[in-house]
Amino acid sequence: MQPSRRVFLLAAAAGSATLLQACGGSDDEPGPDTVDTLQANAQFSILVEAVVAAGLVNALKVEGPLTVFAPTNDAFAALLTELGVTKEALLADRALLTQVLTYHVVNGRVLRAGIPIGAAIVTLQGGSFTVDAQLRITDARGRVSTIVDADVITGNGVVHVIDRVLLPAA
Repeated sequence: MQPSRRVFLLAAAAGSATLLQACGGSDDEPGPDTVDTLQANAQFSILVEAVVAAGLVNALKVEGPLTVFAPTNDAFAALLTELGVTKEALLADRALLTQVLTYHVVNGRVLRAGIPIGAAIVTLQGGSFTVDAQLRITDARGRVSTIVDADVITGNGVVHVIDRVLLPAA
């Protein structure tokens, strides 16, 4: 092989390797899934405890995509006060947790720009809620939550951070 051709091929190979690294590797590595993303953020520790207690970890690790409206620890603290229960009592009620947590999940990746304003958004739980133009969510009981941070992209969907736990119809 001629020296100039060898130099060219080596340079091309090195450039290709650099380009692949810069692009983040292959599409086979989608990044942290929804559960891993929530676990990595301390503001969701109660939500993660609830997901574990309800046995829903694998349901949120599916390929998806899923959209999760994720209440913060402050939202859960407010719910405990509102319901007059302890965190331990809430986490012990697996059936209730499953109903409430699946009410926060929607099939598909729904980014902020794609949220259907004013239309019923059907959840995995089977109920629905609506979102207005100010990103306020009205749940099945008429309670209002606000999306305080949108479009946290995960390997299997998207998370929208909310300031109040949503409740399905009684």
